[in-house]
Amino acid sequence: MSTNRVNGSLYTKIENRIATVEFGHPASNSFVSELLARLANEFDKLSTNSDVSLIVLKSEGERAFCAGASFDELVAISNLEEGKAFFSGFANVINAMRTCAKPIIGRVQGKAVGGGVGLASACDYVYATEAASIKLSEISIGIAPLVIAPAVERKIGKAGLAELSLNPTEWKNAYWAKEKGLFSKVFDSIAEMDKELDFHTQKLASYNPEALTQMKQILWEGTEHWNKLLIERAEASGRLSLSPNTKNALEKFKK
Repeated sequence: MSTNRVNGSLYTKIENRIATVEFGHPASNSFVSELLARLANEFDKLSTNSDVSLIVLKSEGERAFCAGASFDELVAISNLEEGKAFFSGFANVINAMRTCAKPIIGRVQGKAVGGGVGLASACDYVYATEAASIKLSEISIGIAPLVIAPAVERKIGKAGLAELSLNPTEWKNAYWAKEKGLFSKVFDSIAEMDKELDFHTQKLASYNPEALTQMKQILWEGTEHWNKLLIERAEASGRLSLSPNTKNALEKFKK
């Protein structure tokens, strides 16, 4: 059952050394700033939890995986400080996922847009269904996917990033995402995906946790500068959100 809380929901269940983190929001599992802060904090806590070997990240329901950051909060930005703070939300989550000592397995049951694509890209291994199409729509509303770009590029390369970001109204299907390296496996249905996901994570959690941590560190080598980089990108995005072109574009999307 999906949440109706305006600030979203976040639940964590730990069982058999697997922490399942589930987020939700009534607006297609989008993220308000408060929910992003809670998620970043949750990854930090789980990183040091000796009872956890790996993390599964999922969203509520059977439809959209994540519609990105809150559109209402984006529209409400009125100065650079607010803009930087808004875009720092996903920067902090991606950095928390990057530095988390535990491998993060993504479960993408449906469409992912903008920050949702960034979230999937920051996972270490991703299960998806055929319904998990992806899109980076930022340029169509006057901004750009600057904060999530390093995470997306790390998975699908600069050419893939260009193909997504410079065609902001086109959906790419799950098999395109798998071919590019964003998704690890794609399944016909949620039931089929969950069956394989459960089998894989139970097996993975039975292995030496120190080995999993060491492998996680290797996978993220060369990203140590992201703490600074992503916040710089957040500030640049904040500036874009204040431009007249962006404000005009956003007005067209208001209901």
